[in-house]
Amino acid sequence: MFFSILSCVENEKTESYKVKRLETPFKIDAVWEKAVWTGVQPLSVGKYMGEKPDHFPRVQAKLAYDDAAIYVIWRVKDRYVRAVAKKYQDPVYEDSCVEFFLTPGSDISRGYFNLEMNCGGTALFHFQKQPKTDVIPIPEDEFDQIQIAHSLPKLIDPEIETPTAWTVEYRIPFSVLEKYSEFSRPSPGTVWQANFYKCADKTSHPHWLTWAKIDYPKPNFHLPAFFGELYFE
Repeated sequence: MFFSILSCVENEKTESYKVKRLETPFKIDAVWEKAVWTGVQPLSVGKYMGEKPDHFPRVQAKLAYDDAAIYVIWRVKDRYVRAVAKKYQDPVYEDSCVEFFLTPGSDISRGYFNLEMNCGGTALFHFQKQPKTDVIPIPEDEFDQIQIAHSLPKLIDPEIETPTAWTVEYRIPFSVLEKYSEFSRPSPGTVWQANFYKCADKTSHPHWLTWAKIDYPKPNFHLPAFFGELYFE
């Protein structure tokens, strides 16, 4: 299934995004409005899988990079917000969750990373050689090298039913990714493959949103053939 889908869409990328280069690291604090992000255009996670949800949060993300790491910040204007996963590698996708899937390079057949994080900053992080069949969980001591900040408490139960905006931000060192995937660190002109998602599987108002369109009859984020492209400036 993976390779048959791949052959159909490998030349039909639906989305692209320019990743801004930075010269110096900055503080990870989940502040969307801070100066370093001011000149960076956001991408929007606005397509849906399955039936159109009755709750449709507004989801944006911004990316940047330097010689050592890639930076991601998310802002979600949400409702029915939940976070009950307590520890690393728990099923955070059941909570109010944002997900970054990426292949460091242009060859998706070499596998991809999926970093999934709920609104309270609890995460799941894997390297998938083949979707859902050949999976390497990233050890916690390696995951701890990722700097994370989040605007909401770690645990939210019961749900926040009123409109709520939340942010998460993280810095992923290239050195963590290099242990599982061979690639050259990005420089101007480099292209990676990626997709961005928002889900909330076990909230009162579940939904499955994507950045790059996925042509599949039911929610499934693990279809790298539909990844969009990240262009490093």
